[in-house]
Amino acid sequence: MSRKRKEKPVIEKEYKKPVIKRRKPNRSIAGDVVLYIFLILMAYIMAFPIIFTVSNSLKPLDELFKFPPRIYAQHPTLDNYADLFVNMGKSTVTFSRYLFNTVFITFVGTLGHLIIASMAAFVLAKYEFPGGNGFFKLATTALMFTGYVTQIPNYLILNKLGWIDTYWAIIIPAFASPMGLFLMKQFMEGLPTALIEAAKIDGANEWKVFANIVMPNVKPAWMTLIIFSVQGLWNNRASTYIYSEAKKTLVYALQQIQAGGIARAGQSAAVMVVVMIVPIAIFIFSESQILETMASSGLKD
Repeated sequence: MSRKRKEKPVIEKEYKKPVIKRRKPNRSIAGDVVLYIFLILMAYIMAFPIIFTVSNSLKPLDELFKFPPRIYAQHPTLDNYADLFVNMGKSTVTFSRYLFNTVFITFVGTLGHLIIASMAAFVLAKYEFPGGNGFFKLATTALMFTGYVTQIPNYLILNKLGWIDTYWAIIIPAFASPMGLFLMKQFMEGLPTALIEAAKIDGANEWKVFANIVMPNVKPAWMTLIIFSVQGLWNNRASTYIYSEAKKTLVYALQQIQAGGIARAGQSAAVMVVVMIVPIAIFIFSESQILETMASSGLKD
């Protein structure tokens, strides 16, 4: 006779969700109030130069010379901006031409810098080849030299190439800025190599890997690069390499008005706002990308 095994009754255990205890902040309400007041004060101090500049551009001429000076305009007006555009309209070169020159140089220079720096950084970060480390060290060393040091060698080279008094005298040197290469390489080193190898196994070539995988994953880095490049090119007077008035940049023309003396003090204040508005706007729209770049630049695979 076969012995029947007694089956043990199955007892269903009730699943209890773990109780998560929230950590209570150690600060009191008074401490939070003091902290917020401190942060608001620091934010105001940091934003004060921008506030003061905008306020000055809205002041009538008599308020600009009051002593002691006042931060905010008592009778705000847009006359300074109107006078600025009237003076620009009287120039032999139109305001739209100056604006086109600046936008063209900034756009082409930034786009070329982004493409060249990203491609070079990808090769240096993910491939090993003879001389790679030496080339990156050379590019890093170039960060120590300012534009004043390299201005004479640049002028001699551009003169030999016949690019003086052309847009390329400003655009081509912007392509070779070492800051973009350094920033992109440091960020791409944190990109997992396994992700690139998996794409190659699936049949993607080098261009598809670079365009569809690498660049989307390093978006914070190249957004930061765009901000730095736009800021440098937009504020470039280009007076050293460009002599024709029709090819001058907007910043150069505005600074000529700014040099008009006391009579143009109001227009000078308006010039400051016009010059700084584009870099500030780009920074505000890309602030989150910059913070992500700073937070992720130290991570490695």
